Amino acid sequence: MFRSKSRDETKAPGTDEQPAGFVRRLRSRLNRGNSWLTYDLANLLPAGRIDDATLDELETRLVSADVGLETSTAILDGLRGKVARRELGDIDALLAALRASMLDILRPVGRALSIDRTKRPFVILVVGVNGSGKTTTIGKLARRLRDDGLKVMLAAGDTFRAAAIEQLEIWGDRNSVPVIAQAAGADPAAVIFDAMQAAQARGTDVLIADTAGRLHTQINLMDELRKVRRVLGRLDQAAPHEVLLVLDAGQGQNALAQARQFHEALGVTGIVLTKLDGTAKGGIVLAIADRLRIPIRFIGVGEDAQDFDEFDPGTFVDAVLVPAPAARATA
Repeated sequence: MFRSKSRDETKAPGTDEQPAGFVRRLRSRLNRGNSWLTYDLANLLPAGRIDDATLDELETRLVSADVGLETSTAILDGLRGKVARRELGDIDALLAALRASMLDILRPVGRALSIDRTKRPFVILVVGVNGSGKTTTIGKLARRLRDDGLKVMLAAGDTFRAAAIEQLEIWGDRNSVPVIAQAAGADPAAVIFDAMQAAQARGTDVLIADTAGRLHTQINLMDELRKVRRVLGRLDQAAPHEVLLVLDAGQGQNALAQARQFHEALGVTGIVLTKLDGTAKGGIVLAIADRLRIPIRFIGVGEDAQDFDEFDPGTFVDAVLVPAPAARATA
């Protein structure tokens, strides 16, 4: 769950367990078809021995699950060293070592979003490419924050599409959260500036600002986001307090490229990975954690509010490595 923190506190990894229902959905949706990594790996062990062929097959599975070549190689180098030292005598030992290696990568980024109540409003700037699920993420996040007792406001900074403004207003009505918006085509920085002033005047705890989706390679649109940052800084030099990047996990390694360029342009402070219920195999989470070390705040496995929760490294690794009953039965 969300925490409030005093000025002297630092952000720490979340320790709350995720609801059992979300864990079941995560496991079942990551383990569709042959997306899971290890269920039949034991069948590849000749006479129960772990050899180079077994490790090569495991590496292939990691790469095909979107972990990426560099991160997969780093994981397998560690496992090969353990095999050489005869530390891995059977499949259970191999899988335990694989789990430990994954957790070593993910634990540093498993940090929950922490709302500093000394910052009023605490400003969350939400960015991402077209179709990543930004507006839906904002709606779900607003609901969670409101349910945590915080006074929330939304800023309709995606002014390029009238439908985006309407969609955000629908989420605002659904969650009983005010939305500051102007007509389509308005200057996004001006809309968000007005929302910031309104949030300050109304004593709002959290302002969540939507922005238009853009490709990470569109320099002029990335410059527009920098302008939004500068405008917010006129009212609060520390704003935005969180730059939240929403990524479609189904994009695989392209999501890593998006994260890298958004981070270089804006200084991303947190990531949301959506659409893990689609074609995504989950490995991109490891790639982003390993290559960028940006905190992963939330993951999403569907459209419903209950399909969105905080990222927990242990839960995620277990969901990837242990097939759901339905997947096991059809294998």
